[in-house]
Amino acid sequence: MIKVEAVVIRERVETVIDAVEHETGHVGVTVIEAIGHGSQRGVTHEYRGRVFESRFLPKAYLMFLVEDDLAQAVVDTVADAARSGNESGDGLVWASPVRNVMHNRTGSPLAGEVTRS
Repeated sequence: MIKVEAVVIRERVETVIDAVEHETGHVGVTVIEAIGHGSQRGVTHEYRGRVFESRFLPKAYLMFLVEDDLAQAVVDTVADAARSGNESGDGLVWASPVRNVMHNRTGSPLAGEVTRS
């Protein structure tokens, strides 16, 4: 099994999840609200004549657990769907192998099954 992880801008979360389901058929995902920054290093705001810098920007962390043969399609779909058209700040997507995946309730291994939530 492969764990596909992504950091995306919050506005693209639903778009990414819908695209993964539509393009690959995979429906299981974990979403965690996050903050952070990449090369853009945050943004500057002006409020009532004062300038404020926000070092960290709102992001979302997505995690998909998929079968090996589906991983590249999920990575490609996430990258395409997360693209906002901005010069920077759209986030990252990556994949890593995982082992010993089992159901909490039954203790049975997940190997050979397609993860569906």
